[in-house]
Amino acid sequence: MLALSATLLSCNYNSNNVTVKPTTKTQDAKQFVENAQLALQKVRLPSAQAAWVYQTHINQDTAALSAYLSEKSSSLSSELAKQSAAFNDVKVDSDTRRKLELMRNSLVLPAPADSEKSARLSQITSDLEGMYGSGKYCRSENDCMGLTDMSNIMSTSRDEALLLEMWQGWRQVSPAMKSLYAEEVAIANEGAKELGFADISDLWRGSYDMPAEDFGNELDRLWGQVKPFYDALHCHVRAELGNQYGTDKVPQDQPIPAHLLGNMWAQSWGNIYDLVKPKQELDVIDVTQALATHNYDEIKMVKQAESFFSSLGFAPLPDTFWERSQFTKPADREVVCHASAWDIDDKDDLRIKMCIQKTGEEFAVIHHELGHNYYQRAYKNQPLLYRESANDGFHEAIGDTIALSITPKYLKEIGLVENIPDASNDIGMLLKLALDKIAFVPFGLMVDQWRWKVFSGEVKPADYNKVWWQLREKYQGVMAPTERGDDAFDPGAKYHVPANTPYTRYFIAHILQFQFHKTLCDISGNTDPIHRCSIYGSKEAGEALNNMLEMGKSKTWQEALTTLTGKGEMDANAILAYFAPLKEWLDEQNRGRTCGF
Repeated sequence: MLALSATLLSCNYNSNNVTVKPTTKTQDAKQFVENAQLALQKVRLPSAQAAWVYQTHINQDTAALSAYLSEKSSSLSSELAKQSAAFNDVKVDSDTRRKLELMRNSLVLPAPADSEKSARLSQITSDLEGMYGSGKYCRSENDCMGLTDMSNIMSTSRDEALLLEMWQGWRQVSPAMKSLYAEEVAIANEGAKELGFADISDLWRGSYDMPAEDFGNELDRLWGQVKPFYDALHCHVRAELGNQYGTDKVPQDQPIPAHLLGNMWAQSWGNIYDLVKPKQELDVIDVTQALATHNYDEIKMVKQAESFFSSLGFAPLPDTFWERSQFTKPADREVVCHASAWDIDDKDDLRIKMCIQKTGEEFAVIHHELGHNYYQRAYKNQPLLYRESANDGFHEAIGDTIALSITPKYLKEIGLVENIPDASNDIGMLLKLALDKIAFVPFGLMVDQWRWKVFSGEVKPADYNKVWWQLREKYQGVMAPTERGDDAFDPGAKYHVPANTPYTRYFIAHILQFQFHKTLCDISGNTDPIHRCSIYGSKEAGEALNNMLEMGKSKTWQEALTTLTGKGEMDANAILAYFAPLKEWLDEQNRGRTCGF
C-alpha cells in the first residue's frame, strides 16, 4: 500500500511514505521541485496501472482500486499546486520557475484550503458527472432513452419533429445542474485566488505560456482567419437544409436551428453529408471494403499503422505493446471501448485500448492513437513535469495530423487500392472533412468563451443560458430551435461542462493539425495539392516531427512550434490552403444565395 503525506520537502523517502515540508527560501525552491517530481512518480505508475485494469476489466473491485489511487494522485497534485504558490515571488532560474508554474497550473478546479468547502467541491463535481452520466429522456414511464440512443437518432433521422423531440428531451437532463454549477464555480474561484489567480478563468487562460488576455486575443485572431471559409460552408449547408425541411423551418437569413445538423450539439455536421453533398456522381474509395478484400484483421490494421511511423524513421513499438494492449472487445468481461492511447510507466510501456471494428474509420483512428503513443515515447527522457505535449492542443493535433496522411496516395502505396480517383472527386472528400473539422472550429472556441465569462463573474447564473445562445449565434450561426426558458441550462447538456474538461484544446488541435500537415508535406518534398499529400515514407518529415515531439513540455509551445514550422505562432492559413478547391466550389454554389447570420 502507498501512503502519501500531504506535505513535501525534506528528502525523507521510503517505500511507504513521502514527507514534504514546505519552504519559501530561494535556495530550496529547486529541491522542492525535484522532491515533488519524485513524489508524483511514486503514485503515477500504480494510478495508471489501476486505471488500465479498471477500463479493461470493469467490476466493483477494479473500480474501487482505480478510484482510490486516482484520489491519491489528485490530492497530491492539489497539495503540490498549493505549495508551489508559496514560491510565486521567489527569484529562481527559468527551468525551476517553469516547473513551479506547471504545478500551480495543474488543477482544473482548485479546492480552497477550507476543508468543508473542499469536500463540498468534491461532492458537487461527483454529483454533476453523475447527473450527466445517468441522464435519460422518458417519453413514458416504460419508454426511456439514454444519450447514445438519442444521438443515433439525431445522426440518422430526417424527421424534423423527431429531431426536435430528441434535442429538447436531452436538455431536460441539465436544468437541475444549474444551481450546483454556480456553487461549484464560486468555491473553485476561492481556490484559484489562494493560488494567486484572479479566478478560474485566469488560471485556465494563463496556462498557455502567454498572458491570459493575450491568449484570448490570439484565439480571436485565428478564428478571424477561418471565419470566411466557415461562412461559405454555413451558407451552403443552410440552403440545402432549407431545401430538405422548408425555409419556414430553416429561414435563409437567420442562424441554422441546432437540431437539424446531425449532432446533439450541432458541433460537427458530417452526419448530414448526404443532404449537402455535390450532385455529381463521385468515385469514392471504400476503405472498409479494401480492408476486407486484403484480409486485414484487427492486428494487421495496427501493424500497418505502426509501419506508417516506421516509414518516417521511428523505432518499432515495444513487444509489450502487442502483449498488453486491448485490440478487440473481450467476450468474457465488460470493458471501456472508447479508443485511447496509454503511457503506463513514462518509459516504454505503451498501449492502445480499443474495440477495433474492421472499418475505414477505425483504420484512421488507429493511426491517430499511435500518434499519441509515439509522442509519449518521444518525451519519455524529459523530467516528469515535462512529460506532456507542448500545450494541451498539441497531443490531439499530432494524432489528427497523422490521420490527414491517410490519403488515396497512401492507400495505393501500401497496396490497399490500385487506383487513385482523379481530382474531380476531391470536392466530395473535402466537403465531408469540412463538415466535421471546420464546422467544429467555432464550437471549439465558444464553449470556453462562455466558461471564462462565467468564471470571471461577467456572466451571472441568471444569464447562463442567454449568453450561451448569444455566443452560439455569434460564432456558429446556430440557434435554439425553440424558446429557452429562464430555468434552462443548455451548457450542462454538453459533457465537458459538468465534467469541467477544458475545451479550447480542441479548437487549438483543429488549427494546428493542418499547420503541422502542411509543414511536414513541405519538408517531405510533396508536389501534390496539400489535401492529397501523405508524408508516408519521408524520413525527413519524421526527423522534423520527432525533434518537436521529444521536447515535450520542456519549452513553451511557441518554441516547440518554431522547432517544426520555423515560426512561433499558430496559423490557420494552412486550413485555407488545404480546402482551397472546396472554397471555390462553395462560392459557386452560393451565388445568388443569402449568406450571413
